[in-house]
Amino acid sequence: MNATELLELVINNLEEHKALDIVKIDMHKSTIADYMVICSGTSNRHVNAIGDYLVEAAKHAGVQPLGVEEDPDGSWTLVDLGDIIVHIMLPQTREHYDLEKLWGAELAAKNRKHVT
Repeated sequence: MNATELLELVINNLEEHKALDIVKIDMHKSTIADYMVICSGTSNRHVNAIGDYLVEAAKHAGVQPLGVEEDPDGSWTLVDLGDIIVHIMLPQTREHYDLEKLWGAELAAKNRKHVT
């Protein structure tokens, strides 16, 4: 599965599980990953559940996550899929760390996708 197909799987899965304010950032100019995806959950349980569902969907598609990190208080889950790094956060955690600004606010703003 190439990075574009994996990105589609990630976005679709996040939408399916009601992630909010999904943003994709093209990271091709870095050596970290091809894309970073940032989204929000509505509660600690929702943040963790979104991450769990994403890991299962990736495995089902034949992509073994390189790592999963969950903040002990449930405010942030990171799923490393190699070509794509996914950050799932509570809105206040997301605002505090402001990864969109750190990694390119203009790009993130252009790629912001609001999920209803």
